[in-house]
Amino acid sequence: MSVVSGTADRYVVGVDFGTLSGRALVARVADGAEVGTAVHPYRHGVMDSVLTAADGRALPADWALQDPDDYRDVLRHAVPAALADGGIDPRQVIGIGIDFTACTVLPTLADGTPLCELPELRDEPHAWVKLWKHHAAQSHADRINALAHERGEPWIGRYGGKISAEWQYAKGLQLLEEAPPVYARAQRWIEAADWIVWQLSGVETRNVCTAGYKGIHQDGRYPSTEYLTALNPDFADFTAKLDGPLVQLGDRAGTLTAEAARWTGLPEGTAVAVGNVDAHVTAAAAQALEPGRLVAIMGTSTCHVVNGIEPAEVAGMCGAVYGGISAGSWGYEAGQSGVGDIFGWFVEHCAPAGYATHEALTEAAAAQPVGAHGLVALDWWNGNRSLLVNHDLSGVIVGLTLATRPPEVYRALLEATAYGTRMIIEAFAEAGVPVDELIVAGGLTGNTLLMQIYADVTRRPLGIIGSTQGPALGSAIHAAVAAGAYPDVPAASAAMGRVDRDVYRPDPDRARAYDELYAQYLRLHDHFGRGGDDVLLRLRTIRNAARAATAVETPAALVEVPA
Repeated sequence: MSVVSGTADRYVVGVDFGTLSGRALVARVADGAEVGTAVHPYRHGVMDSVLTAADGRALPADWALQDPDDYRDVLRHAVPAALADGGIDPRQVIGIGIDFTACTVLPTLADGTPLCELPELRDEPHAWVKLWKHHAAQSHADRINALAHERGEPWIGRYGGKISAEWQYAKGLQLLEEAPPVYARAQRWIEAADWIVWQLSGVETRNVCTAGYKGIHQDGRYPSTEYLTALNPDFADFTAKLDGPLVQLGDRAGTLTAEAARWTGLPEGTAVAVGNVDAHVTAAAAQALEPGRLVAIMGTSTCHVVNGIEPAEVAGMCGAVYGGISAGSWGYEAGQSGVGDIFGWFVEHCAPAGYATHEALTEAAAAQPVGAHGLVALDWWNGNRSLLVNHDLSGVIVGLTLATRPPEVYRALLEATAYGTRMIIEAFAEAGVPVDELIVAGGLTGNTLLMQIYADVTRRPLGIIGSTQGPALGSAIHAAVAAGAYPDVPAASAAMGRVDRDVYRPDPDRARAYDELYAQYLRLHDHFGRGGDDVLLRLRTIRNAARAATAVETPAALVEVPA
């Protein structure tokens, strides 16, 4: 489909806000050609042990916070640098779109001011951004799920039977019960994706993607006041903190304010697209909006998204949302909360000299026949997002001996994440959501061993997105639609997206060998994750108690907050 007349020399900017940095991409509207890019690391990174952006106080176990001004810095630095990298005159840019990790959420005043930027709340951990991998609200998620099933809430089935500790309601309930004055001060509880669009345009919006997957918005409504009251009477007003017009993906949220124009170097009045999630926006970049094409966005974690024609309930998935990936389809999401992080942990903390790089370990691991290491691992180093939805679970490696060597453990960890993906694909298929093709995006696509393992384990052809900047390109595609260059996201995706299909095909012999190992993975998965033995949960309880006994902390609930 051709673009609107006169846009062949026009450009759009996509900004991808990741876990540790933000990336800006300048793409040509006519064909998606990527002409300029820049990355800006977050100055404070992830605050998961101490509140480094404030008083340096120790944080409890399973916390993960961020500084919202680090996000503004991406606009101040990465966007101008990307324009300069491509030699693009800012006046040629007609739109900007953004994507974000989710559920990354923050409390603000009614005008969007983050509570952590108020002087009196600067040292209060609960006033800061809670990153997606803040997992300290698992007990709150457990109560949300139990009550939903007890009351027969109709929305719980849309989320595979369990709400995650990562999502808005669990984190919001934790805020209320651990820091009531901060909860009362929070007039808005907003996804970072929507907050940064607010910063850009001066207009508060809520995108249907995060509202549906992370905010329990189904069939035009949020959970009832009666349900929230039953959870905690003081939680009855929670949905009021989610106020803001709900807007479809690809729509225009507004235009750049004068202040945002100064940050980015773009003209005031440039179209600003509605926010989106990093994984879901990538489907457009990978030309994977058709049903049956599952996109696995593999980085620190993995998110799996696929469109379907009909609504279905898939046990343990992250949600089924109409229009959640693209208009007119049911978008399904699942995920693994630790993938690249697991490999990075092993390289950084466990690999000895001679094997202390991914390249060295991958080369040695690639020489091993399937099953020769005698190991099976469970990929729960950061808990389990799908299908168990329990972030108190932890990793397991079975089969270690004195003869085991680092490349063998490394390969077992690669394989474990592939087994987790196969479980997700099989759960979709069993529920009537077909997965015919696997397309991989993200920073791990360059590891050819890992990609071949995924093709062999899942027994499906594996394609690779034709861009190293999938989320940023997806955001640029949505920006082109918001600017009026294309009539809808599928049209923009067809022109601007790119994918190399069937790059890896399953090898029959290796696939059969992996079937045997996968059977062992399933046995361990169910034993440790479905009630065979709760030792992993007991160990976490012991660990957290020991850490709490030695940490010097000021309980958040005891902090006085001025009215």
